[in-house]
Amino acid sequence: MDNHTHIHSHTHGEAVSAEETLALLEYMAGHNEHHAEELHKIAHNVTPAAAELIHEAVTLMNSGNQKLREALKIVKGE
Repeated sequence: MDNHTHIHSHTHGEAVSAEETLALLEYMAGHNEHHAEELHKIAHNVTPAAAELIHEAVTLMNSGNQKLREALKIVKGE
């Protein structure tokens, strides 16, 4: 597993520019996909019960990422 920095700087209630919105959606979708891949690998090294839960979590993450990608298309006007 590689170490990397998470960027979580954001404010609540302040307007976000269109450029920031696009950048954040693109970043989050890719970031989450990377973590889903990591979790899939981890599932091969744990008990079957834990692996099943991890695979369920990855499925949920993939569903969320798909929704982020769909939202990104809408924001881009595609």
